[in-house]
Amino acid sequence: MDTLDIVMVIGGLVLLIAGGEALVRGASTIATRVGISPLVIGLVVVSAATSAPELAVTVGAVIEGEPDLAVGNVVGSNIVNILVILGLSALISPLLIKRQLVRFDIPVMVGLSVALVVVSLDGQIGVLDGVLLLAGLVIHTVMSIVVGRREVPDPSASPDTMPLNSTPVPLWLAGLLLAAGIGLLVLGAQFLVDGAVSIATGLGVSSLIVGLTVVAIGTSLPELATSIIALRRGERDMAVGNIVGSNIFNIGLVLGLPAIIFGEGIPVPAAAIALDLPLMLATAVALLPIAFTGFIVARWEGALFVLLYVAYTLYLVLASTQHDAADGFTTVMLWFVLPLVAVTLIVVTSYEVGVHRGRATKADDQAP
Repeated sequence: MDTLDIVMVIGGLVLLIAGGEALVRGASTIATRVGISPLVIGLVVVSAATSAPELAVTVGAVIEGEPDLAVGNVVGSNIVNILVILGLSALISPLLIKRQLVRFDIPVMVGLSVALVVVSLDGQIGVLDGVLLLAGLVIHTVMSIVVGRREVPDPSASPDTMPLNSTPVPLWLAGLLLAAGIGLLVLGAQFLVDGAVSIATGLGVSSLIVGLTVVAIGTSLPELATSIIALRRGERDMAVGNIVGSNIFNIGLVLGLPAIIFGEGIPVPAAAIALDLPLMLATAVALLPIAFTGFIVARWEGALFVLLYVAYTLYLVLASTQHDAADGFTTVMLWFVLPLVAVTLIVVTSYEVGVHRGRATKADDQAP
């Protein structure tokens, strides 16, 4: 590892963020002019744009013969999206969740996560596996757009009102931003992959660990920026929809498409099958009870997500360096922390379900 590798990683991240920002602005402009709702823009348009860094990095990693980095990037990004970005967003402001997300989009995310775990059990994401994952994304995208187009627009809203941009931009500029964003993403991904692989080699750390941590966090920065901007401008639907939609795109497009393009498929490391993929699925499933409890992600739930990610990252560092504390840390997590989290989620969910049933019963009794 040398200074040039660090510069390449930092430069790659900067280019990825700039490219993602250009894509978000161009895509949201076009979608708004077409008349798509903010929730669908977050679920489909912005999610596709903010997932472009992951796609660029994954394709670059496969071309460079680093499949572990490709898989780690996607799995790590999905974990970061829920535990870190959604957690930090909830800490800033409690997140209201629309019923469409709870009834359709979050279950789709969980379903695709289950599908990814299942197709990875044989140690490879093959062509047919990629077709299955991509088909799930296509079906979700089509249904989201159809449902979004059925929503009645607010008559008081200006057709030029932008969900993320402070001022609308002409369509020609939106197209230019899209093209520039794609170019920056490709170049940034190349820098990031080359620098990350060199650093991993120099430190003796596997490409999987680098993909799960440094690269995953780096490629998730556009999602973080988008969610924070959306929250600041009152677009809570887009903030949550961006995270859920990005995870769906990461599985369906970022892993599915390269598996189809590269006929030999994408090898999945045994370490990812044993720990990281199940954890990715667990974070997706954990969002279900939180979403159902009052259709809100509270601040304490966001703090819990962030703390879980810190613990996960600490475990990866200790395990990769074979630190003496790794065994004790694992024991504490497996037999104390994780069961405590599970019990907390079950108790809170049961309480909230009881509250909602009580309100529904009271409303029925008061009905004429």
